[in-house]
Parts: sequence; structure tokens; C-alpha cells
Amino acid sequence: MQCIIVDDEAAARTILKKLASNNENLEVQAEFSNALQAIKHLNQNEVELIFLDIHMPDFNGFDFIQTIKNPPKIILSTSDRNFAIEAFEYDCIVDYLVKPIVQERFDKAIKKALNFSPSEISETTSSEKVEANPKDSGNDLYVNIDRRLIKIDIPTIYLIEARGDYILIKTSGKNYTVHSTMKKIEDKLPDSLFLKIHRSFIINVDKIIDIEDNSVLIEKDVIPVSRSNRPELMKRLNLL
Repeated sequence: MQCIIVDDEAAARTILKKLASNNENLEVQAEFSNALQAIKHLNQNEVELIFLDIHMPDFNGFDFIQTIKNPPKIILSTSDRNFAIEAFEYDCIVDYLVKPIVQERFDKAIKKALNFSPSEISETTSSEKVEANPKDSGNDLYVNIDRRLIKIDIPTIYLIEARGDYILIKTSGKNYTVHSTMKKIEDKLPDSLFLKIHRSFIINVDKIIDIEDNSVLIEKDVIPVSRSNRPELMKRLNLL
């Protein structure tokens, strides 16, 4: 597999290159100390796998993933154990390696990558999951709560928030807590209405009341806007 390494620490990149050189299934194309350089490379080269650090200046690892269109397979390499649950909201993420990384654990992750298909993790096993028609098929979203299918009128949704293994769907009439991921519900919502402005928040752009600095006001909720998502938000606004 053709791979790249994205990590702001030179020592971490050196270790990953050494581990990769000991695995016959990998060829390291390049290494990058920041996400912006990596994005430029991805725009011009075919890459099958990315080793990605979470904590980096400017763009963190999750912002980086959200920026890439059709991301390749990704193995996170980080010293922080606290983002494991959030990491697997992304269908492209194969494994989560916690530094320091040993060869045996590294090789196990590569074996998973070789056999990995996004469809393998696309099904929610919980009794509470989001079920809906494709984006353009209508204005209704059905959520399964306590073995009942509850219909939500999509235009009434003003905010969706990630909360661990659950998402909170806020509407003008009622709130719903559903066991699912941001990626799954984002795939069900019409792009014309909704925008992910932060790794933990999706908003209905038509419901924005006010924007100040790096936050938006929707209903009574003040929502942060990540640096990487702010340009797209500005494009969506009808500015005078």
C-alpha cells in the first residue's frame, strides 16, 4: 500500500517510517509535519493509507479528515487515548494506535487495513439507530427509539450534536437522543440545508440567528465553528 505520514513531531514520523520499513506491505511516499502540506500532496497523488496524528497545529486530525473528499484508509497514531470513541465515527478510520507504538501492534493495524472495507463498519448494531431515505428522497427522517420508528420533519431540525456514542437531534418542537454517529446522519441530511461546522455539531443554516467571531447562534444555542469549516460557512451565507 502507498502511504503517507502526517505528524507534527519529527521523532514520531521517524518511528512510523521505521515501523513501515519493516512491513513488506507498505511503501511510504512522503511525510508531512502539517495537514495543509498533506492535503496538497493528496490532490496530486494516489494514496491508499494515511498515518495521522490527532493533535497538530492549525488543523487537528479530525478537521483534516473532514477536509478531504473521499479520504483513503486512515490509521490514527496518537499519545491521547481519549478520542477512540470519536475516531470510529469516521468510516475511513481503520485503527487507533496509541504511542509508543511497537512493531507487533503496528503490523496488526496494517493487516486490518489490507482487509478493510468501509462497509464493514457502516452498520449500527444498537437497537437505537438512524434510518432514513436517501438525501434527496423527501423531508422525513425516521429514528428508532424504544423499538418505535419516530418520524422527524427534517426542516424542523436546527442542530445535531455528537455526545459520545449518541447524537442529540434538536428540533423546533422536541429533542431526540439516538445511538448513532455524526457521519451516518450527515449522509442522510440535504446539503442544501445542513452544514457540519465542527466535528461535534451540524447546523441547519437557515436557522442561524447571529454569527460572531468563531460561533453561531441558533435558537438559544451558541455553537463553535472550527477554523477549517468557517470558509464553507461563509460561502453558504447570503452576505450583503
